[in-house]
Amino acid sequence: MSTMQETHGHSEACCNVPPVVSKGYKEKGSYEEFDVTGPQDATKGIVIIYDIFGLPFEQTLQGADILATSDEHTKYKVFIPDWFKGEPCPIEWYPPNTEQKQKDLGAFFGKYPPPSIAKQVPDYVKALGEKNPSIKSWGLFGFCWGGKVVSLVTSASSNPFTIAGCAHPAMVEPKDAKGIKIPYIMLASGEEPVDKVMQFEEDLEMPKHVEIFKDQIHGWMAARADLSKEHVKEEYTRGYKTVLGFFGKNWS
Repeated sequence: MSTMQETHGHSEACCNVPPVVSKGYKEKGSYEEFDVTGPQDATKGIVIIYDIFGLPFEQTLQGADILATSDEHTKYKVFIPDWFKGEPCPIEWYPPNTEQKQKDLGAFFGKYPPPSIAKQVPDYVKALGEKNPSIKSWGLFGFCWGGKVVSLVTSASSNPFTIAGCAHPAMVEPKDAKGIKIPYIMLASGEEPVDKVMQFEEDLEMPKHVEIFKDQIHGWMAARADLSKEHVKEEYTRGYKTVLGFFGKNWS
């Protein structure tokens, strides 16, 4: 797997991540038509495509604040659109260890297939740009289900993003990587298929960082992160530092 030292050049200075809060985190952002956090004068914007559990999960919101506030050199404004219109998948459905849960999850994915969301993203970011003229370029990052959306958006000819990535992506398909022509980071958990993750890495042609956090579960950087566990908190923090380092180094 490709590796990037946490202390590699720009990334060490930029990744001043504040202490992660295990429970009771109060987000810094606000909710308008979407959740948004970060300085008003930022020139770079990050769109987050969350996992199927949507908002508001403290772990996801805290991660957005980390991305928005932890780089000493670059200001990012982070946007989290609500693709599920207030009706996300109940987290109790996961893991899908009963026939009913499997049925319910199948219906949910049928209602929100990643290709249909991916088609909406370019127009969405165009509208965001019109409302936020100070932002000159855009990054995209997704979790789980959102990771698949990211790979579909960035591999399409209509891709409006300068840099992108995902954590513990669902439905990893190496064929998506062949169309990605921007720097890309993938942080996989120990539950994603290793062969597909490795092939995805091999097929990426632009600057890349692909890493498997072997002892972390699918969802450890988003809604399923149990931050009361010290090692999970450490890897959650390291994951966000790695993303910030990669974005800081490769976002031109």
